[in-house]
Amino acid sequence: MTLGAVASVILAIGGAAVFSALHKIEEGHVGVYYRGGALLTTTSGPGFHLMLPFITTFKSVQTTLQTDEVKNVPCGTSGGVMIYFDCIEVVNYLVPSAVYGIVRNFTADYDKALIFNKVHHELNQFCSVHTLQEVYIGLFDQIDENLKLTLQQDLTSMAPGLIIQVGLRLVWQFILESERTKLLIAAQTQKVVEKEAETERKKAVIEAEKVAQVAEIKFGQKVMEKETEKKISEIEDSAFLARQKAKADAEFYTAQRAAEANKLKLTPEYLQLMKFKAIAANSKIYFGSEIPHMFMDSGPVSSSSTTLKKESLSPSHH
Repeated sequence: MTLGAVASVILAIGGAAVFSALHKIEEGHVGVYYRGGALLTTTSGPGFHLMLPFITTFKSVQTTLQTDEVKNVPCGTSGGVMIYFDCIEVVNYLVPSAVYGIVRNFTADYDKALIFNKVHHELNQFCSVHTLQEVYIGLFDQIDENLKLTLQQDLTSMAPGLIIQVGLRLVWQFILESERTKLLIAAQTQKVVEKEAETERKKAVIEAEKVAQVAEIKFGQKVMEKETEKKISEIEDSAFLARQKAKADAEFYTAQRAAEANKLKLTPEYLQLMKFKAIAANSKIYFGSEIPHMFMDSGPVSSSSTTLKKESLSPSHH
């Protein structure tokens, strides 16, 4: 071999060595290094770097936002219906300071273990405890949020520094379009029936409250009427008792005054006067020689008295 050929070989080997040793890390990435298959603790940021040629290799790990697409994920519902999620987009980013620990535990293809496999597992767990209607209609808007929370909880303990967000695109492969339409119609019908039932219930409650209020008002009116009647009766009774008392007081007063007056009149002179008035009111004319003894005094009769009585008893001559 000539000297020129040897020089050419040396230059080629040197160029290859330089080319192998010099490498570039893009912005938004972190370089990790392997030597003999072992992960080195050294990492590098964006820019050109040198490493031992032929025996050291590197991988560039992205630390900016990236989207992993998990395709055609099967999901079996609690009713035994198998559906497929056409695509689940997992937006994630890795904190640069966490690159070494995650690559050491899960390799540079960490997303396969931490994202792809976990999405399959968690989604199947969710579907297995829910019905087709819940997955397809009732809880569909919650699936991505539920998946995100579940994944992030696991990642926080297993791979701190990996942050994710989830978006879903769902395709139904074992449900015909007509069945899907029927399911939607049934769900809407159920909602309408529930709404009508709720409306009827509210109407019934309002009507019952109205009847109760009317009854309460009528009862209150009756109570007020009875109270008014009672007050009127009490007033009338009081007035009647007052009149009776006044009348009794007046009669008592009259009797009392009359008794007092009679008491004042009961003197010997007054009694003698009343006697003569009675005699005068009952005077009669008798003919004959005998005078009734009732008009005769028990004591001696004076000549003047005898003469008066005889004159009063003698027939009058005109």
